[in-house]
Amino acid sequence: MAKSLQQVLNQITKLEKEAAALRAKEAAGVIERIREAIAHYELTPADLFGPGAPSRKRASATAAAPKRRGAAKTGKAAAAPAKYTDGAGRTWTGHGKRPNWFKEALAAGKTAEDLLIKG
Repeated sequence: MAKSLQQVLNQITKLEKEAAALRAKEAAGVIERIREAIAHYELTPADLFGPGAPSRKRASATAAAPKRRGAAKTGKAAAAPAKYTDGAGRTWTGHGKRPNWFKEALAAGKTAEDLLIKG
C-alpha cells in the first residue's frame, strides 16, 4: 500500500525529533570529554582559539562551561574584536573598563599605541 504525502511528512517530523534527541545526548558526552581535556591540560582560550581570543585565568572544567547557549541566535551583536594585547595572550577590545594588565603596562612606561594589535 502506498503511503500518503501526510504519512511521509509525519514520518520525517518524527525522525527529525529523534535525530535532535540523539544529537543532544551525544553532544553532552562530547562536551564533557572536552571539558575534562581542557582541565587536564590546563588550556586557556588563547590555547584553543589563538591569541585574539578573550583571555581569562585558567579555569576549572566547570567554570569553562558556556554561560549562555545560543547567544548567536538571539540577534545580539557579536563581541568586538580585540584591539590591544600584551603579547602574552591577554587582549582588550578598547571598550569598557581598562583591564589591570593594560593599566600596569601603561604604568610601566608603555603607551596605548605600543599595545595596539598590528595587522
